[in-house]
Amino acid sequence: MNIYTHPKTAEREARQAKKLRERADGDGSVQVHLDPTMEIDGAKVFAIYGKGGIGKSTTSSNLSVAFSKIGKRVLQIGCDPKHDSTFTLTKSLIPTVIDILEQVDFHTEELRPEDYMVEGYNGVQCIEAGGPPAGTGCGGYVVGQTVKLLKEHHLLDDTDVVIFDVLGDVVCGGFASPLQHAERAVVVAANDFDSIFAMNRIVAAIKAKAKNYEVRLGGVIANRSRETDQIDRYNETVGLKRLAHVPDSDHVRLSRLKKSTLFEMGDAQEIAAIQAEYIQLAEQLWAGTEALNAEPMKDREIFEFLGFE
Repeated sequence: MNIYTHPKTAEREARQAKKLRERADGDGSVQVHLDPTMEIDGAKVFAIYGKGGIGKSTTSSNLSVAFSKIGKRVLQIGCDPKHDSTFTLTKSLIPTVIDILEQVDFHTEELRPEDYMVEGYNGVQCIEAGGPPAGTGCGGYVVGQTVKLLKEHHLLDDTDVVIFDVLGDVVCGGFASPLQHAERAVVVAANDFDSIFAMNRIVAAIKAKAKNYEVRLGGVIANRSRETDQIDRYNETVGLKRLAHVPDSDHVRLSRLKKSTLFEMGDAQEIAAIQAEYIQLAEQLWAGTEALNAEPMKDREIFEFLGFE
Protein backbone atom coordinates (compact mmCIF):
# COMPACT_ATOMS: atom_id res chain seq x y z
CA MET A 1 0.00 0.00 0.00
CA ASN A 2 1.35 3.39 -0.92
CA ILE A 3 1.40 5.91 1.90
CA TYR A 4 1.38 9.56 0.87
CA THR A 5 4.09 11.72 2.43
CA HIS A 6 3.51 15.45 2.51
CA PRO A 7 6.19 17.28 0.45
CA LYS A 8 7.20 19.47 3.40
CA THR A 9 7.64 16.40 5.61
CA ALA A 10 9.77 14.71 2.98
CA GLU A 11 11.85 17.88 2.58
CA ARG A 12 12.41 18.15 6.34
CA GLU A 13 13.45 14.50 6.58
CA ALA A 14 15.82 14.96 3.68
CA ARG A 15 17.45 17.97 5.39
CA GLN A 16 17.90 16.00 8.61
CA ALA A 17 19.42 13.06 6.74
CA LYS A 18 21.77 15.45 4.96
CA LYS A 19 22.87 16.90 8.31
CA LEU A 20 23.63 13.44 9.61
CA ARG A 21 25.74 12.66 6.55
CA GLU A 22 27.58 15.98 6.74
CA ARG A 23 28.26 15.65 10.45
CA ALA A 24 29.81 12.22 10.49
CA ASP A 25 32.89 12.58 12.66
CA GLY A 26 35.25 10.83 10.30
CA ASP A 27 37.28 7.63 10.12
CA GLY A 28 38.16 6.04 13.43
CA SER A 29 35.88 8.32 15.46
CA VAL A 30 33.92 6.94 18.39
CA GLN A 31 32.17 10.20 19.16
CA VAL A 32 28.50 10.22 20.07
CA HIS A 33 26.22 11.30 17.22
CA LEU A 34 23.44 13.55 18.44
CA ASP A 35 20.03 14.03 16.89
CA PRO A 36 20.48 16.98 14.47
CA THR A 37 17.02 18.27 15.35
CA MET A 38 18.22 18.87 18.93
CA GLU A 39 20.40 21.84 18.03
CA ILE A 40 20.40 24.87 20.30
CA ASP A 41 19.20 27.81 18.23
CA GLY A 42 19.22 31.46 19.20
CA ALA A 43 21.38 31.41 22.33
CA LYS A 44 25.15 31.84 22.34
CA VAL A 45 26.61 28.54 23.56
CA PHE A 46 29.98 28.13 25.26
CA ALA A 47 31.68 24.89 26.36
CA ILE A 48 34.22 25.19 29.18
CA TYR A 49 37.01 22.60 29.22
CA GLY A 50 40.26 22.15 31.13
CA LYS A 51 42.33 19.85 33.28
CA GLY A 52 40.47 18.20 36.14
CA GLY A 53 40.53 20.33 39.28
CA ILE A 54 41.63 23.49 37.50
CA GLY A 55 38.52 25.46 38.53
CA LYS A 56 36.14 25.07 35.60
CA SER A 57 33.03 25.05 37.78
CA THR A 58 34.15 28.14 39.69
CA THR A 59 34.97 29.82 36.40
CA SER A 60 31.70 28.76 34.76
CA SER A 61 29.55 29.91 37.68
CA ASN A 62 31.22 33.31 37.98
CA LEU A 63 31.09 33.76 34.22
CA SER A 64 27.37 32.92 34.30
CA VAL A 65 26.81 35.61 36.92
CA ALA A 66 28.89 38.07 34.90
CA PHE A 67 26.66 37.46 31.87
CA SER A 68 23.60 38.00 34.07
CA LYS A 69 25.12 41.25 35.39
CA ILE A 70 25.31 42.61 31.85
CA GLY A 71 21.64 41.81 31.34
CA LYS A 72 21.72 38.39 29.70
CA ARG A 73 19.43 35.43 30.45
CA VAL A 74 21.79 32.61 31.36
CA LEU A 75 21.53 28.83 31.62
CA GLN A 76 24.42 26.83 33.09
CA ILE A 77 24.52 23.08 32.46
CA GLY A 78 26.85 20.97 34.58
CA CYS A 79 28.11 17.91 32.71
CA ASP A 80 29.73 15.94 35.51
CA PRO A 81 28.31 12.93 37.40
CA LYS A 82 29.45 14.67 40.64
CA HIS A 83 26.76 17.30 39.87
CA ASP A 84 28.69 20.06 41.68
CA SER A 85 28.92 22.61 38.88
CA THR A 86 26.17 24.93 40.11
CA PHE A 87 26.19 24.70 43.91
CA THR A 88 27.72 28.15 44.39
CA LEU A 89 24.78 29.52 42.40
CA THR A 90 22.01 27.48 44.07
CA LYS A 91 23.56 26.83 47.53
CA SER A 92 22.68 23.15 47.14
CA LEU A 93 23.43 20.01 45.18
CA ILE A 94 20.46 19.98 42.84
CA PRO A 95 19.10 16.70 41.40
CA THR A 96 20.45 15.64 38.05
CA VAL A 97 18.52 15.21 34.84
CA ILE A 98 19.41 11.54 34.70
CA ASP A 99 18.15 11.01 38.29
CA ILE A 100 14.86 12.76 37.53
CA LEU A 101 14.40 10.77 34.32
CA GLU A 102 14.94 7.51 36.18
CA GLN A 103 12.22 8.47 38.66
CA VAL A 104 9.65 8.68 35.85
CA ASP A 105 11.01 5.67 33.96
CA PHE A 106 12.31 8.03 31.25
CA HIS A 107 8.83 9.29 30.34
CA THR A 108 9.84 12.87 29.60
CA GLU A 109 6.23 13.96 29.13
CA GLU A 110 5.72 13.59 32.88
CA LEU A 111 8.36 16.18 33.74
CA ARG A 112 7.99 19.89 34.34
CA PRO A 113 10.88 22.39 34.07
CA GLU A 114 10.95 22.94 37.83
CA ASP A 115 11.65 19.22 38.29
CA TYR A 116 15.18 19.58 36.94
CA MET A 117 15.97 23.31 36.63
CA VAL A 118 16.68 25.58 39.61
CA GLU A 119 17.07 29.34 39.60
CA GLY A 120 20.35 30.43 41.14
CA TYR A 121 21.98 33.70 42.11
CA ASN A 122 20.96 36.74 40.07
CA GLY A 123 18.52 34.72 37.99
CA VAL A 124 21.00 32.24 36.49
CA GLN A 125 19.10 29.06 35.58
CA CYS A 126 20.92 25.90 36.64
CA ILE A 127 20.79 22.30 35.43
CA GLU A 128 22.97 19.36 36.39
CA ALA A 129 22.92 16.84 33.55
CA GLY A 130 24.72 14.32 35.72
CA GLY A 131 25.89 11.10 34.17
CA PRO A 132 25.52 7.34 34.23
CA PRO A 133 27.23 5.28 36.96
CA ALA A 134 30.88 4.62 36.14
CA GLY A 135 31.30 2.06 33.37
CA THR A 136 27.59 1.73 32.64
CA GLY A 137 26.71 4.32 30.03
CA CYS A 138 27.57 7.34 27.93
CA GLY A 139 27.74 10.97 28.98
CA GLY A 140 26.69 12.04 25.51
CA TYR A 141 23.31 10.39 26.02
CA VAL A 142 22.77 12.47 29.16
CA VAL A 143 23.71 15.73 27.41
CA GLY A 144 21.42 14.80 24.52
CA GLN A 145 18.51 14.08 26.87
CA THR A 146 19.09 17.39 28.66
CA VAL A 147 18.95 19.39 25.44
CA LYS A 148 15.89 17.41 24.38
CA LEU A 149 14.08 18.38 27.58
CA LEU A 150 15.04 22.03 27.13
CA LYS A 151 13.65 21.99 23.61
CA GLU A 152 10.46 20.17 24.58
CA HIS A 153 9.73 22.70 27.33
CA HIS A 154 10.75 25.68 25.14
CA LEU A 155 13.23 26.81 27.80
CA LEU A 156 15.83 27.85 25.26
CA ASP A 157 13.41 30.38 23.77
CA ASP A 158 14.06 32.65 26.76
CA THR A 159 17.81 32.09 27.00
CA ASP A 160 20.60 34.33 25.70
CA VAL A 161 23.62 32.34 26.89
CA VAL A 162 24.16 28.63 27.56
CA ILE A 163 27.31 27.53 29.38
CA PHE A 164 28.31 23.85 29.41
CA ASP A 165 30.68 23.08 32.30
CA VAL A 166 32.29 19.83 31.17
CA LEU A 167 33.91 17.05 33.20
CA GLY A 168 37.68 17.36 33.58
CA ASP A 169 39.88 17.09 30.51
CA VAL A 170 37.76 14.25 29.09
CA VAL A 171 37.10 15.16 25.48
CA CYS A 172 36.33 11.72 24.05
CA GLY A 173 33.01 10.04 23.50
CA GLY A 174 30.00 11.48 25.26
CA PHE A 175 31.75 14.26 27.12
CA ALA A 176 32.75 15.81 23.81
CA SER A 177 29.08 16.11 22.88
CA PRO A 178 28.74 19.70 24.21
CA LEU A 179 31.14 20.64 21.41
CA GLN A 180 28.40 19.64 18.97
CA HIS A 181 26.20 22.39 20.42
CA ALA A 182 28.74 25.10 21.23
CA GLU A 183 29.70 28.15 19.22
CA ARG A 184 32.95 28.64 21.14
CA ALA A 185 35.02 26.32 23.31
CA VAL A 186 37.04 28.01 26.04
CA VAL A 187 39.89 26.31 27.91
CA VAL A 188 40.72 26.99 31.56
CA ALA A 189 44.40 26.50 32.40
CA ALA A 190 46.91 27.36 35.09
CA ASN A 191 50.45 28.48 34.34
CA ASP A 192 51.90 25.01 34.89
CA PHE A 193 53.01 21.94 32.97
CA ASP A 194 50.03 19.67 33.67
CA SER A 195 47.37 22.27 32.80
CA ILE A 196 49.02 23.29 29.55
CA PHE A 197 49.77 19.69 28.58
CA ALA A 198 46.07 18.87 29.08
CA MET A 199 45.05 22.04 27.24
CA ASN A 200 47.09 20.96 24.22
CA ARG A 201 45.14 17.70 23.99
CA ILE A 202 41.84 19.58 24.38
CA VAL A 203 42.87 21.90 21.56
CA ALA A 204 43.48 18.85 19.36
CA ALA A 205 40.00 17.46 20.16
CA ILE A 206 38.29 20.78 19.44
CA LYS A 207 40.19 21.10 16.18
CA ALA A 208 38.91 17.66 15.16
CA LYS A 209 35.32 18.57 16.07
CA ALA A 210 35.55 21.86 14.16
CA LYS A 211 35.88 19.93 10.89
CA ASN A 212 32.23 18.91 11.05
CA TYR A 213 30.60 21.21 13.58
CA GLU A 214 30.34 24.95 14.08
CA VAL A 215 32.35 25.01 17.30
CA ARG A 216 35.59 26.99 17.24
CA LEU A 217 38.26 27.74 19.82
CA GLY A 218 37.56 31.01 21.59
CA GLY A 219 40.66 31.24 23.76
CA VAL A 220 42.13 30.57 27.18
CA ILE A 221 41.21 31.67 30.69
CA ALA A 222 44.33 31.72 32.86
CA ASN A 223 43.23 30.62 36.33
CA ARG A 224 44.83 30.10 39.74
CA SER A 225 48.10 31.62 38.55
CA ARG A 226 50.14 34.63 39.62
CA GLU A 227 51.93 34.74 36.25
CA THR A 228 50.88 33.74 32.73
CA ASP A 229 54.25 33.48 30.99
CA GLN A 230 54.04 29.75 30.16
CA ILE A 231 50.43 30.04 28.95
CA ASP A 232 51.28 33.08 26.82
CA ARG A 233 54.34 31.37 25.36
CA TYR A 234 52.27 28.32 24.43
CA ASN A 235 49.46 30.46 23.00
CA GLU A 236 51.85 32.42 20.80
CA THR A 237 53.36 29.20 19.45
CA VAL A 238 50.15 27.34 18.59
CA GLY A 239 47.87 30.27 17.73
CA LEU A 240 45.77 30.75 20.84
CA LYS A 241 44.77 33.89 22.78
CA ARG A 242 44.37 34.60 26.48
CA LEU A 243 40.92 36.03 27.16
CA ALA A 244 41.18 36.61 30.91
CA HIS A 245 43.44 36.13 33.92
CA VAL A 246 42.01 35.16 37.32
CA PRO A 247 44.85 35.23 39.86
CA ASP A 248 45.56 32.68 42.56
CA SER A 249 43.44 34.36 45.22
CA ASP A 250 42.37 32.99 48.58
CA HIS A 251 39.02 34.71 48.04
CA VAL A 252 38.27 32.17 45.31
CA ARG A 253 38.94 29.27 47.68
CA LEU A 254 36.78 30.88 50.36
CA SER A 255 33.93 31.45 47.91
CA ARG A 256 33.68 27.69 47.35
CA LEU A 257 33.66 27.03 51.09
CA LYS A 258 30.94 29.65 51.54
CA LYS A 259 28.98 28.13 48.65
CA SER A 260 28.92 31.53 46.97
CA THR A 261 30.01 33.18 43.77
CA LEU A 262 32.66 35.86 43.91
CA PHE A 263 29.96 38.41 43.17
CA GLU A 264 28.51 37.69 46.63
CA MET A 265 31.82 38.08 48.46
CA GLY A 266 31.78 41.84 48.95
CA ASP A 267 33.66 44.64 47.21
CA ALA A 268 37.16 44.52 48.68
CA GLN A 269 39.74 45.70 46.17
CA GLU A 270 41.06 42.23 45.23
CA ILE A 271 37.56 40.77 44.93
CA ALA A 272 36.32 43.73 42.89
CA ALA A 273 39.25 43.29 40.49
CA ILE A 274 38.33 39.64 39.89
CA GLN A 275 34.67 40.54 39.45
CA ALA A 276 35.69 43.15 36.85
CA GLU A 277 37.79 40.52 35.04
CA TYR A 278 34.76 38.25 34.74
CA ILE A 279 32.58 41.13 33.53
CA GLN A 280 35.06 42.01 30.77
CA LEU A 281 35.26 38.33 29.82
CA ALA A 282 31.47 38.11 29.52
CA GLU A 283 31.35 41.30 27.44
CA GLN A 284 34.13 40.00 25.20
CA LEU A 285 32.44 36.63 24.63
CA TRP A 286 29.06 38.24 24.02
CA ALA A 287 30.52 40.65 21.48
CA GLY A 288 32.05 37.68 19.66
CA THR A 289 35.59 36.39 19.81
CA GLU A 290 37.79 35.52 16.88
CA ALA A 291 37.60 31.89 15.79
CA LEU A 292 41.11 30.64 16.54
CA ASN A 293 42.67 28.03 14.30
CA ALA A 294 45.27 26.74 16.74
CA GLU A 295 47.66 23.97 15.71
CA PRO A 296 48.32 21.69 18.72
CA MET A 297 51.71 20.16 19.34
CA LYS A 298 52.52 16.48 19.49
CA ASP A 299 52.84 15.14 23.04
CA ARG A 300 56.62 14.75 22.90
CA GLU A 301 56.96 18.18 21.30
CA ILE A 302 55.08 19.96 24.06
CA PHE A 303 56.98 17.95 26.68
CA GLU A 304 60.20 19.45 25.37
CA PHE A 305 58.66 22.88 24.87
CA LEU A 306 57.35 23.53 28.38
CA GLY A 307 59.50 24.59 31.31
CA PHE A 308 62.65 26.56 31.94
CA GLU A 309 66.09 26.11 30.46
